[in-house]
Amino acid sequence: MKKEIISTERAPKAIGTYSQAVVAGATVYMSGQIGLDPATMEMAEGFEAQTHQVFKNLRAVCEAAGGTTRDIVKLNAYLTDLSNFAKFNEIMGQYFQEPYPARAAVGVASLPRGGVVEADAVMVLS
Repeated sequence: MKKEIISTERAPKAIGTYSQAVVAGATVYMSGQIGLDPATMEMAEGFEAQTHQVFKNLRAVCEAAGGTTRDIVKLNAYLTDLSNFAKFNEIMGQYFQEPYPARAAVGVASLPRGGVVEADAVMVLS
């Protein structure tokens, strides 16, 4: 199966040995996004701002791959403090509508660049 690499300037450049997303067939595998502003490559301040930036970055990668967040079928969230879980749900609700994607939320000790939230996703293009 042929792979297509997705890259957009509307999401942060990869800060490691990975692609922003890879398309295999009709499935798009999106790398984790943290709260980096793609224009400045600086981290947003605080949990809420980082969470909004994470979803803006994921949306940009979705669009670069030819889809929208409505095409996301699986979302994985990583939070350094699970007491922020309710706020994460609230903010996620501003970027997704029912039917929501399947999701996992995991508490982690740390994230790149001192981030407090990260999310990756799988999208299926119609």
